[in-house]
Amino acid sequence: MQTTAVILKGPQDLGLDTLNVTDPVAGDLVVRINYSGISTGTEKLFWTGDMPPFPGMGYPLVPGYEATGEVIEVGAESAFKVGDTVFVPGANCYDGAFGLFGGASRLLVSAEDRAIKIDGGFGAEGALLALAATARHAMAGQGKVVPDLIVGHGVLGRLLARLTIAAGAPAPTVWEVEPSRRNGALGYEVIDPAEDERCNYRAIYDASGAADLVPTLIGRLAKGGEIVLAGFYTSNISFSFPPAFMKEARIRIAAEWNADDLICTRALVESGALSLAGIITHASQAVEARRAYEVAFNDSACLKMMLDWRDAA
Repeated sequence: MQTTAVILKGPQDLGLDTLNVTDPVAGDLVVRINYSGISTGTEKLFWTGDMPPFPGMGYPLVPGYEATGEVIEVGAESAFKVGDTVFVPGANCYDGAFGLFGGASRLLVSAEDRAIKIDGGFGAEGALLALAATARHAMAGQGKVVPDLIVGHGVLGRLLARLTIAAGAPAPTVWEVEPSRRNGALGYEVIDPAEDERCNYRAIYDASGAADLVPTLIGRLAKGGEIVLAGFYTSNISFSFPPAFMKEARIRIAAEWNADDLICTRALVESGALSLAGIITHASQAVEARRAYEVAFNDSACLKMMLDWRDAA
């Protein structure tokens, strides 16, 4: 099989190409992708060349870990059927290209235990489940405290705030330095951090990825409070010990989502408890992929760019 896919050959060297796809084996699905999202976190780091060494990755690569489409081939004993709409967090099925991400492709082969069936009515928003599950993973579980301060009102920050409210907790405060991103709040307040004098937050979730903010955030904690690093950080994180000592501060790193997070997040969306509305601000046909990636990475008004593969070969 062959497919049209986005290929990142090196920093800022991106375009569409045709790749051979490995044949499916028992337990695999063949999925025709309809929509794939562009990540302004990890994918942007590969685009700029700033990604630290990352196991299993290199150039050329097929980006994209936020994809949804239609199952077109299943195995004999599959739990899926042809015609099912699924979310797929990418695939490693390409000859001649790394595919640890691998979702920005018209056709892919994935182990079926990596896919999850979703309502076809989700449309492009179905591709947002990975980020929503990432937010849920940061918050859910024994001993975790929901945020009362979220730093950054991008996609992850918005989803963290919406999940906090969905959990029945008090509305968090959200910091955002970019004025154009302070809109779109659903039941919570977004402010310029310079306007906030509070220094007794119990749980601060950083969704900005700015390592140099950590000392400032320590100063905003209540005694015994926690900072959750929910972004992706390319530079070393450092802070002065005495202020952290006086606060008895805790720092936790939020890893990527797991299967349970994805299932629970799907249920929240299907029940209406979690809205994905307003997250996708831009869309582009796959044939315009290079321009779409440039907009996603450089336009502060772009929260989430979605590639539409439905007319691709």
